[in-house]
Amino acid sequence: MSKYVKGDLTPVVPRRFRTVFFMLVACFALWGLLNNMTDNLVPAFETIFGIKPSESAGVQISFYGAYAVLAIFAAMMVEEFSYKTGVLTGLGFYILGALIYIPACVAQSFDLYLLGIFILAGGLSILETSCNPYVLSLGPEKTAVRRLNFAQAFNPVGSLAGIFLAKYLILANLDGNSKAVQLFWVCVPYVGLIAVAAVIWLFFVRYKAPEDTSEQYEMPTQEDSMKTGLSKPALIGLYLLCIAIPVGFLVAINMLCDSPGIWGKMVCQLLFVMVGPLAFTLIIKNYRSMLCTLLKLPRYWMGVVTQFFYVGVQIAAWTWLNKYCCKQLGLSSDVAATYYVISLILFIVCRWIATYYMKKFNPADMMALFAIIAIAACAGTMYLPSDVLFTIGGLPFSANVICLILISGGMSLMFPTIYGIALGGLDNRIVKLGAAGLIMAILGGAIITPWMGAIIESTESCWFALIPGCDATWDAALKTSDLSVRASFIVPAICFAVVLVYSLMFRKPLNKEEK
Repeated sequence: MSKYVKGDLTPVVPRRFRTVFFMLVACFALWGLLNNMTDNLVPAFETIFGIKPSESAGVQISFYGAYAVLAIFAAMMVEEFSYKTGVLTGLGFYILGALIYIPACVAQSFDLYLLGIFILAGGLSILETSCNPYVLSLGPEKTAVRRLNFAQAFNPVGSLAGIFLAKYLILANLDGNSKAVQLFWVCVPYVGLIAVAAVIWLFFVRYKAPEDTSEQYEMPTQEDSMKTGLSKPALIGLYLLCIAIPVGFLVAINMLCDSPGIWGKMVCQLLFVMVGPLAFTLIIKNYRSMLCTLLKLPRYWMGVVTQFFYVGVQIAAWTWLNKYCCKQLGLSSDVAATYYVISLILFIVCRWIATYYMKKFNPADMMALFAIIAIAACAGTMYLPSDVLFTIGGLPFSANVICLILISGGMSLMFPTIYGIALGGLDNRIVKLGAAGLIMAILGGAIITPWMGAIIESTESCWFALIPGCDATWDAALKTSDLSVRASFIVPAICFAVVLVYSLMFRKPLNKEEK
């Protein structure tokens, strides 16, 4: 931990903050682990409950929908209360959501699992919003960026751990076991991690900022940019009311109507619930003023749209990577998960390389190049043959699967680059609400994933015309065909095209007039 700014003896993490810093680092690893472990629940639930790909995508709709619904609430928690309160609330939501997995397992209820996933992911949304600025505050401002980068380095470590947990505890126990046993192994890693979350939660309950003043630094402070003038209970109550009204409407519709139609579809329900946070933003004068200012900036609102498509393609591509490899190479789900590990390692390595070269090249230009590479990789995934070219450690590789893996390399720098371009140069008075908008864009994972899943399970899609002559023989076990699984990668290609356009439109930083 003895890391210092070059040419200076100022520690990146002062001694008195190292314990709390390590606990926050554990939170970074925790949500990275859970994000990637959840991707593997889609093929797992599809097998366990015998449902369609578009139905199993309900896992991603619940997970990333929670991020969107609670993004503004998370920003409000940090601003109106404290970073510590945000961390405690996020961990509490996670523990509650994971505990719901137990009755869901006993009842063998897919819907109950979705409820647990939604609450769990809501906790992660609050946790992410709280931990990033909390880390920045633990020391001198001049080392804040390095401190946050150091903490974020543990996020992909957690991601890799999540993939291995899913591979060896969930996917490896699907074949040959009863439904009850399969669901038991789904619960094991999530419920087991409650112990980790509980230790961190208890630490923060007891934690008090050190009173020692021997180390004096200029600490970054929270600005009163989003203060509303309402009491804290009134503010929380108003937000919960804005959420409860559309939720109550949907519950009533589903109870009163034998066939609720469009209201019974998860994506439509989620979009309707999103009215609540937006209404909250419009009701509060300060929030409404900031929102109007943000919407006047094309760089920002187009950045939110682009982030929507980027997060959507990341989640969708990784969610359906397993099914693609199973179909093209004839592998089981647990073996196909190895390609996910390889893709994530490539993603991490490319992010490190891209971060280094951003010192020399314009980040927007680099993102445009990576988007072009990703689009080309999508084309290869759609059109190249699946004949095995070589084998490494018993793992076969074909031209189209290699392109599938390369998509992850193309995605590597996009999220932070879009984030930086959209928020770069914004006034501090609106940047927190702006950041909440970019978190809400994570909704893309809940929308794009089922769109791609609908093509995968389709027997008659308009996108099939893009791949003439491809084998349309239906695979009853995988609930797809070679034609449909290949055609589905037109969705990532469209998403990367949106990223490409944004990177070309906003290559230059904000000028004085835009600021």
